[in-house]
Amino acid sequence: MSDTPFGFGLPPEEPDDGDEGKKKDQQSGGGQGPANPFGFAFPGAGGSGADNPFAAMFGSMNPTDLGAAFQQLGQMLSYEGGPVNWDMAKQIARQTVSQGTADGTKDASVGPAERTAVEEAVRLADLWLDDATSLPSGAGSAVAWSRAEWVEATLPAWKELVDPVAERVGGAMGDILPEEMQAMAGPLIGMMKSMGGAMFGQQIGQAVGVLAGEVVGSTDVGLPLGPAGKAALLPINVDAFGKDLGVGKDEVRLYLALREAAHQRLFAHVPWLRSHLFGAVEGYARGIKVDTAKLEDVVGQFDPQNPEELQQALQQGMFQPEDTPEQKAALARLETALALVEGWVDAVVHAAAKPRLSSADALRETLRRRRATGGPAEQTFATLIGLELRPRRLRDASRLWASLTDARGVDGRDALWAHPDMLPTASDLDDPDGFVHREQLDFSELDKMLGEAAGGSTEKPDLKKGGSTEKPDLKKKDDDTE
Repeated sequence: MSDTPFGFGLPPEEPDDGDEGKKKDQQSGGGQGPANPFGFAFPGAGGSGADNPFAAMFGSMNPTDLGAAFQQLGQMLSYEGGPVNWDMAKQIARQTVSQGTADGTKDASVGPAERTAVEEAVRLADLWLDDATSLPSGAGSAVAWSRAEWVEATLPAWKELVDPVAERVGGAMGDILPEEMQAMAGPLIGMMKSMGGAMFGQQIGQAVGVLAGEVVGSTDVGLPLGPAGKAALLPINVDAFGKDLGVGKDEVRLYLALREAAHQRLFAHVPWLRSHLFGAVEGYARGIKVDTAKLEDVVGQFDPQNPEELQQALQQGMFQPEDTPEQKAALARLETALALVEGWVDAVVHAAAKPRLSSADALRETLRRRRATGGPAEQTFATLIGLELRPRRLRDASRLWASLTDARGVDGRDALWAHPDMLPTASDLDDPDGFVHREQLDFSELDKMLGEAAGGSTEKPDLKKGGSTEKPDLKKKDDDTE
């Protein structure tokens, strides 16, 4: 990656063996980019301040490379797909992965010994979790991924998350032209939308590629990014995570396997949860207002001789969340849902690990600090959809789930996942004791009436079976818990 990573320039050549992290020497420079890798600039041999950015892009190329570069440029401008050029995003993400991380760690294919270690860690983690939650195992298989494999496996989920806000930006680019000119400027609008798809493709590819160098599994951002039923760990990143902790490699791997397996249980046996989370992200994204004035200024005042100005302008952001009750509610719903997922996993994993791992407390605190200091998840969300998470809510949610376990037991706690309306709200996170000791409503009579009216069975879903047999009784008297 060049010092001023990604912009409107062309991506470098795809390495022959990117999965193993062995790339050809790039004349555009190496190393990991700056702290904010999501800006737009002209990469090239001359650096971001080159007087002639086009010479910087093409001057060092031989005729064969130059022809390939123009072919890629033509493909970019002729793109007619959705709001994001996902082919470009995938290519750039893999190239970013192949360049390695800031500490010089290169990607590598996962060997048989590492795959076996991950499979055994997930298997043992599932045994330990049986005592800590009523939800059964959700991992049909355990896989060990390289960084490049993580990119391939998670791109479908990123597409679902990013396309809604990309559509708004793409539409805003077409709206920049005066209304009376839009009818006559069809080809120009089409080219602008193609450029918009390329811009998002570059930005997302870079973001996902950087994130692949830091995540340890498929659920680091609190969302199920990988295929359903696959508990995944990235051995190279697991090793990097535990490098300076003074904890044995096996313990680190096992603790992270516990977290991955706990996420898998939750998403596998709470069937509405994935759509609830992704719907909340989409609802928030669709309420974002694109600052068309800033976008118009950036496009209208673009000076090819000073590409760094364009980078600075776009890094300031084009997203303005609407200050409406609906948008505030969407944001609160998303933040609370993510906090409840992460808080439940934190509480369940701690209960499973504490009696068995001497390093459980240290590893728990390390992961909490990693999230609270604005880790990869927060940075990626903020860049791609203008959303910044609130890690403060994670500790609140973890305390609430732990209190619920003490008051109602494992079954009573996990039964709250039966329906989204039964979960704690944002205000409940502020007053966990009030929620824990609040007498739960008894829905049995209402359920019976509804079942009789429908002429069907009155049996409710059983979370333990992940099916539709019997719903746990949530009514819990205070006398039983004190």
